[in-house]
Amino acid sequence: MPLDSDIREGLALLPPQMGTRPARVLLHAISLQENPLRLEQQVKGPARGDYQFEKGGGVKGVMTHPASKRLAQDVCRARGLAFEAEAIYQAIGRDPVLAAALARLLIWTDPKPLPAADDEAGAWALYLRTWRPGAYARQPEELSAKFKRNHAAALKAVPA
Repeated sequence: MPLDSDIREGLALLPPQMGTRPARVLLHAISLQENPLRLEQQVKGPARGDYQFEKGGGVKGVMTHPASKRLAQDVCRARGLAFEAEAIYQAIGRDPVLAAALARLLIWTDPKPLPAADDEAGAWALYLRTWRPGAYARQPEELSAKFKRNHAAALKAVPA
């Protein structure tokens, strides 16, 4: 399925206020940033799925954060999945709808407001806070330029 369809299905598992266009644009941009080829697993590393969650990172984060835990349980129940880190970690690479819902929950854990759809700088700052990409320490300018391109592509790809 196309990325936007997977995102919409994932967001449909969450409260309606989480499915705004700014959220869809951000999810689209982050997926393009993290996994443009939509591989099940990272080529050299432990991350899985469209948003490249690691078991001890994004998976653990949405399972334990007070803002996301109950909703993550609901999402897992809706996808017929045990609320267990290994089960989620294994499924997230094969289930892009699950991946999108959990990625939105990771964004939900951020205490700052969601940036507007066209706020590339705000989206970049949120991405850095919530995903904490390791490549940023090695290549900050390159990673930032890539995000700028991905955010622009996301704005074009996500209908208003």
